[in-house]
Amino acid sequence: MNKPIIKNIFWDVDGVLANLNYAYFNFLTKHPKYSKLYRSIKWTDLPKVLPLNQQYGALDLKNHPTMGDQMDKDFCNDPSFFNNRPLYEGVIETIKELNKLGYRQFTMSATYNVEAKTKLLKFLLSEVADCITIECVQHGEFMHDTAKEDSLKKCFKKYNIKAEETVLVDDRIYNQYAAINVGAYPVRMRCEFTTNLPDKLKWIPEVKSVSDFKDWLLINTKIK
Repeated sequence: MNKPIIKNIFWDVDGVLANLNYAYFNFLTKHPKYSKLYRSIKWTDLPKVLPLNQQYGALDLKNHPTMGDQMDKDFCNDPSFFNNRPLYEGVIETIKELNKLGYRQFTMSATYNVEAKTKLLKFLLSEVADCITIECVQHGEFMHDTAKEDSLKKCFKKYNIKAEETVLVDDRIYNQYAAINVGAYPVRMRCEFTTNLPDKLKWIPEVKSVSDFKDWLLINTKIK
């Protein structure tokens, strides 16, 4: 079987490049509005506080059963918590290595505040600013709308790249459909507290880190 040619990598950020769960934990345990309820929780309690939605496949504040929308709003409006999401180990090194190999790399990060998220990503990825192009997606009314799908299409046209030569690395289950619908290759990142893929998506490759993704990419695809 011939290996597909992959020249372009679109990285989701939260749960792929940056540890959003870390930010959530600090928000729940330290924010004045929520710390009385959650300051004593342990890291492993996060899925109990934010029940995992199979459609999402990863933790999200909006999934809190009673305060989700308000939690998400408070989180997004407080830079001390919103910006407190460190990169995962090996991210900078992997992006540099893939750049040397000739891959074009982009962020494809979904957010409700494009300006704030773009500023954060420029800071987090400043060391690889010459290796990656920052693109942010404006969420619509629902997290699982077509925003990322539409943004991918726009980027294909904007940067003159082919969908079939592109991979989207994302932890959210609904975003696997975005890659599929535009004709790109989906790869699922399994960060902390992610759920299994539904049966109809079991064919999608899953990796546990950006370095694992690099290994998968070099074994299963080619760039020329």
